[in-house]
Amino acid sequence: MIDWVDAVHGLGIDEMDHTHREFTALVNLLNEADDADFAALFGKLLDHSRQHFSNEGRLMRISRFPALGEHEGEHHRVYGDLVQMNRAVQRGRLMLARAYVRTGLAEWFSLHLATMDSALAAHLKRTGESKVAMKGTALPVLS
Repeated sequence: MIDWVDAVHGLGIDEMDHTHREFTALVNLLNEADDADFAALFGKLLDHSRQHFSNEGRLMRISRFPALGEHEGEHHRVYGDLVQMNRAVQRGRLMLARAYVRTGLAEWFSLHLATMDSALAAHLKRTGESKVAMKGTALPVLS
């Protein structure tokens, strides 16, 4: 479970905070889902993560974020893990994906938010690009 606390998780960039709230809600739903609902919810998490990471990639490019390579590399790694697990989940093999959602994904999110995403949010505020965050459309960066 990831209990969203604005003072802890909020970055002050509306688009990022909204997306992160959705992410945590999906993770929490997956933690509570029975086997019948888990596969569909995992697919939603995969779709959400693709869009989430794509949107952050757009923000990094627009603002010329200096750590774009490292940040996007981490997104690609986690998205790749989700794709691999989704293949197993769609075949009815849920045990590893459940463990990943329960521990690995929640821990990754907390660390990623506190380091890479907070650095991006600070950069967006510093450069004045935080207003751009709510404009524009996502680029299909990940596939």
